[in-house]
Amino acid sequence: MEAAIALAAGALTASAAFAWGAFAPRSQLFGPTICFTGDSRTLALTFDDGPNPAVTPGLLDLLDHHDAKATFFLIGRYAAAEPDLVREIAARGHAIGNHTQTHPNLAFCSPAQAQQELDRCDGAIAAVIGKQPFWMRPPFGARSPVLNTMVRRRGGSGVVMWSKWARDWKPQPPAPVIQRLAQARGGDIILLHDGDHRVLRGDRQHTVAALEFWIPRWKDAGLRFVTLDASAKQA
Repeated sequence: MEAAIALAAGALTASAAFAWGAFAPRSQLFGPTICFTGDSRTLALTFDDGPNPAVTPGLLDLLDHHDAKATFFLIGRYAAAEPDLVREIAARGHAIGNHTQTHPNLAFCSPAQAQQELDRCDGAIAAVIGKQPFWMRPPFGARSPVLNTMVRRRGGSGVVMWSKWARDWKPQPPAPVIQRLAQARGGDIILLHDGDHRVLRGDRQHTVAALEFWIPRWKDAGLRFVTLDASAKQA
């Protein structure tokens, strides 16, 4: 009986450790993650799951209006479907990152499946802008023990996570997103969504509205908006 209890306790501990390593943004168990800009005078706005022809163009105009740069983590199949929009993101001075080809949970993919997801997304983006993306963010923030090594082998930076998130991945009124973003501070990498991994034209107007509220206020507070190309810190 004692042996069975010990085995069960060990299994629970291992499961908890895996969950922490796979899903906690600041966990370093499966390798270094990038969570902060490294400069308390800056914010890094990052957008997942695009490009989204229903939202991304207006978002780009908003960022241009405030001279704000951001990093867009693109899904490969959507990048291939909207090449002109991908080129527009790059032409306006924003950084582009790999968010896999089809948005699977990489914590439960085999190494071969995960590698294929990275390679196909790299290829889709490179076919449009002529270069492979340097940055990579895993869907759902989910990592496996081998993901960091894969990302570095492809010449990337390591895995990019975040220090604040808006929980904006579902349609909702702007007010709760605005409230969550009140927690942002200088040095944060903020997770936002301009797309919906399930459909190409997802509703993300609540995210744009929340940024319309916050970007001028962050600027008034003396914060600058940087891409991950400009500033990143492992934390």
